[in-house]
Amino acid sequence: MNTQGRYLHTMLRVGNLDRAIKFYTEMFGMKELRRWDVPEGKFTNAFVGYGDEDTQCVLEFTYNYGVETYDLGTGYGHIAIGVPDVYATCEQLRKAGAKITREPGPVKHGTTVIAFVEESDGYKIELVQRG
Repeated sequence: MNTQGRYLHTMLRVGNLDRAIKFYTEMFGMKELRRWDVPEGKFTNAFVGYGDEDTQCVLEFTYNYGVETYDLGTGYGHIAIGVPDVYATCEQLRKAGAKITREPGPVKHGTTVIAFVEESDGYKIELVQRG
């Protein structure tokens, strides 16, 4: 099969939509792109990212009315965000109250500098030094 497409988004279920949006916009400089409330379905979707959904991959948050927490399970890995300086980014995030779960440094058996941050619903974000 030969299909050509484009990676659109990653969906995360969140227990508090405003808290999730605040985390990604304040800590990572993303922007809320759109929000879609579906009362008859008892959920709200919100999309955040660095640019227009027509050209950029984004995060979709789904808030199901009345559900405050989720079991993250063992299958989920992480979201990766490229940054110019992982060390400086972690310092800024730490000062802003973010939880750094893996301090900056080279990957095991490699040279790429990474770190991990835990966001407001417990999802892991890998910071990867780029450029």
